[in-house]
Amino acid sequence: MPESVLAKHGLAGRKGTGGVGRLNVGTVRQRLEEVRDELDRSVAVLNGAHHQHPLVSDYPQDPADAGSNLAESDRAEAVVAAAKARRTLVIEALRRLDEGSYGLCVDCRRPVPDGRLEAKPEAARCVTCQAKRDRMRR
Repeated sequence: MPESVLAKHGLAGRKGTGGVGRLNVGTVRQRLEEVRDELDRSVAVLNGAHHQHPLVSDYPQDPADAGSNLAESDRAEAVVAAAKARRTLVIEALRRLDEGSYGLCVDCRRPVPDGRLEAKPEAARCVTCQAKRDRMRR
């Protein structure tokens, strides 16, 4: 990242660390990799549990049971989809870390607050830009 851009956002002298200020890059990488690995395990377990209890069985089901099984299946699929979506965000955060732009908002290029990154290490946007994005999605 050019020094002028870093200086503009008060990050001069932090080449290669993007918006990561007081956060240790090694610690951030380790935490992101741990989150990724945990999500991989969760998806594997959820997919295994989902396949062990198929929606359609070899014997007739009571309509209420079939509806309940469908609801459980829908919930399981939603949880798997959410875990996969978060995993994608974690992978993107690791890429930004490698590129030296981790910790900078992908929209406005201002630093993402350390507290936000500590709470949600895969965060790609500052609070303001994320709020704008959330409002646009409604």
